[in-house]
Amino acid sequence: MGRQLLQQCKECQMWTLKINCPHCGGKANAAAPLKWSPEDRRAITRRKMYDVESSKWLEKLPIIDKIEDIRRKCEEE
Repeated sequence: MGRQLLQQCKECQMWTLKINCPHCGGKANAAAPLKWSPEDRRAITRRKMYDVESSKWLEKLPIIDKIEDIRRKCEEE
């Protein structure tokens, strides 16, 4: 499987297209969404396992900054 282009730094949470963060030099991970498909045979089991219908699961999801805020952070550096 190919590497995702968009990466997020583990240390400073900045977004990058590189494996190492140009801001702090930390390691970046793929910022891919969860891959749940209607055709996935195990989707029902996976949803039950992660309890995706509960409000607690929603609260644990990361909040992504607005694109304007991300651009402003990049310009400040």
